[in-house]
Amino acid sequence: MLDFSFNFLPTLRRTVFPQLYNLKCLDLTRCHIHHITDDAFHNVKNVATLILTGNPVSYIGPDGLNSLRKLQRLVLVDTGLSSLNVQFNNLTGLQELNIGTNNIQSMALPPFMIKFRDFSSLDLHANNISILRVDDTDVLRRMRGNITLILSQNPILYIEPGTFQNLHLRELNIRSAFVSLNALRDGLKGLGGLNVDKFIIGNYREGNAGTPEGIYLDGLCMINFKEIEFLRLGSSASDFHCIVNATKIKIERGAIRTIENVPFQNIKELFIGYNNVPMNLKLSHLHSLEKLVILENKYTFFKGLSDMPKLQHVDLSGGKMSLVRCCSEYFRGMPNLRSLNLSVNTDLSLNKEPFSGLTSLEVLDLHLTSLSGLTVQFELFKNLPYLQFLDISYSDTTFRSTMTFSYLNNLKVLKMAGINIQGDALTYLFQNLTFLELLDISDCKIESIAWKTFKGLPRLKHLVLNQNRFMVLDFLTHPNLKGLRVFEVHTNNIASIALNILQNLPTNLSVFDLSFNPIDCSCSQMNFILWITGHQQIFPKSNDILCKISSQAPKMRVIDFDVESCIHIRRLAIVLSICAVLLFVLASVLAYRFQFYLRYGCVLLRGYRASRQQECSYDAFVIYSNKDESWVMDELVENLENGIPPIHLCLHVRDFEAGKTITSNIIDEGIMGSRKIIVVISKHFIESSWCRFEFEVAQSWLVTQGNANIIIIILEDVEEEKTKKVFGLHKHLKKNTYLKWSGNPISNMRFWIRLRKAVMMRN
Repeated sequence: MLDFSFNFLPTLRRTVFPQLYNLKCLDLTRCHIHHITDDAFHNVKNVATLILTGNPVSYIGPDGLNSLRKLQRLVLVDTGLSSLNVQFNNLTGLQELNIGTNNIQSMALPPFMIKFRDFSSLDLHANNISILRVDDTDVLRRMRGNITLILSQNPILYIEPGTFQNLHLRELNIRSAFVSLNALRDGLKGLGGLNVDKFIIGNYREGNAGTPEGIYLDGLCMINFKEIEFLRLGSSASDFHCIVNATKIKIERGAIRTIENVPFQNIKELFIGYNNVPMNLKLSHLHSLEKLVILENKYTFFKGLSDMPKLQHVDLSGGKMSLVRCCSEYFRGMPNLRSLNLSVNTDLSLNKEPFSGLTSLEVLDLHLTSLSGLTVQFELFKNLPYLQFLDISYSDTTFRSTMTFSYLNNLKVLKMAGINIQGDALTYLFQNLTFLELLDISDCKIESIAWKTFKGLPRLKHLVLNQNRFMVLDFLTHPNLKGLRVFEVHTNNIASIALNILQNLPTNLSVFDLSFNPIDCSCSQMNFILWITGHQQIFPKSNDILCKISSQAPKMRVIDFDVESCIHIRRLAIVLSICAVLLFVLASVLAYRFQFYLRYGCVLLRGYRASRQQECSYDAFVIYSNKDESWVMDELVENLENGIPPIHLCLHVRDFEAGKTITSNIIDEGIMGSRKIIVVISKHFIESSWCRFEFEVAQSWLVTQGNANIIIIILEDVEEEKTKKVFGLHKHLKKNTYLKWSGNPISNMRFWIRLRKAVMMRN
């Protein structure tokens, strides 16, 4: 299809359109077209539908339209035509010609249209045809087609008798086509002998023609029709006397006061809608009636129907009816009734078994009709085993029983919006509805639904929960909802949906109405917002999914939320988190590696210098390797502690406090509790991590004190490179005097004298 309407194309010629040989529909509505040349449609010659509505065409070339040999539908509405003398004789495949709203004064078709064997519709509405003569229908009669003729809104004054004699039409529309009631009366008589399947008559609005009734409709008795549609029929049953043989009667906006004892013979469908006056409906014994619709009337007095064995469909909605002891007493003798609509009425007072005798019902609609505040009981729908559709929305109904629908084994659609559900009835209400496909429980003030609610609904495809108070949708992951295709939850209190629920939504879900919920548009819900943005195809109202904002702020759509800023913030947060973790790990490693120094730092912070003014418990703290313990005990302890005066040594194997950490003992008992520190250097000392730590702590301590309290004893020679393994030891040996142990007794005597003097010396 090419819609080129409302453009400016004053002249149509070959160069206007490119070669579009596959184009089937061309719309040129109101393009200011004045001239159509012979070859105007050469490049679109396979068009089947051409619309030229609203163009002031003053010239059409002889072959201007004839090149469209495959044209089936031609629309020349409001083009200024005054006659049908248009060259389209080659359009033998034409099926529909619409030339309404012009100035045509005769409905006579050009003779070449006799060859149009597939022609089926001639629309002449709103022209200037006032007189119809016998010759005007000659071509129509010779076409022998099953044609629809539309003459509505023409100012018809006169129809020559015999004009439509023995003419067969599929449909004749003469609605609002007579200038007066007298013209209508005579015109209907002029239609005598017409055979038509569907006859449409009446006025769009009350005007000069008035509302026809009585003798003005007698001419209908001379027309053979199967169906009749009447707009604004009269007010009494006598107006029906010429249409009693119709099989289908439709009357809209009439003034019918009663339908009683009308001898309908073959009627199958009766429609009376939007009646302007109260109507007394009393129909019985219409053995052929299959469908009855009394719709949106001003008021309907209804006392019941009876003895209609073929009646299958009854619609009495919008009639302001109030029925007492409904409903089986109002519908008797109709075993084939399958559809009953009593919606949008005043109220129904249900009897004990309201649907007794209506076991064939498949559709029951009671929405917007008060059930007199009735609390629905267990056996209410007991007699409806074949019911497939039930609508009790806004029916002033209260549910307490959990087994109300237990007999509706074949129910497919259940609508119960706006009803009151008490206790735990909702949890078990649908347990037996295994064939249910659509469930509507909107506007019921529901805050949450238990998983058990959907236990008996394996075929559910459409779930409607609009206008409730839901905040979470965790039930959507229920196994029985895997086949869900449409889910409506607009106007609730949903701020977000958890990611695990979004990832486990029903795989067939194609419609998700989340509109008018207070969505939390914050970076904390970025995953949810990204999910909405990425699945817009399942949201029919994505423009109405709005962020929760203050009342004064302008509305903002969720899909317009600035997710990029959140991504930058998240990236920054991740980087900062990683840095924090790394810093924590590094700090932990450093704390573990330098735990002695940390301990020592804590001592300084709590006033270490003040603690040094206290008297020390030991004269010297000995740092040595456990593998050199025999020398320490046999030589060092023996010569110092047993000498005169005795020197009190602090040894870790003997003097450290049990239960206290090693680091605390080294600092509190060893370094802080001793005046001097003796370090026994050996190969074992170099290899011992604890010896290295003790020496490093002691060295840092002495640096802060500003005195030389470390006495080095070289128990055995150690390679210079190895001494560098201990932080500060190599430098200390280079700058300070140390003692060296040897096996010579004379040298050893001098060793002990020097050591004792070093330990006893006061700083």
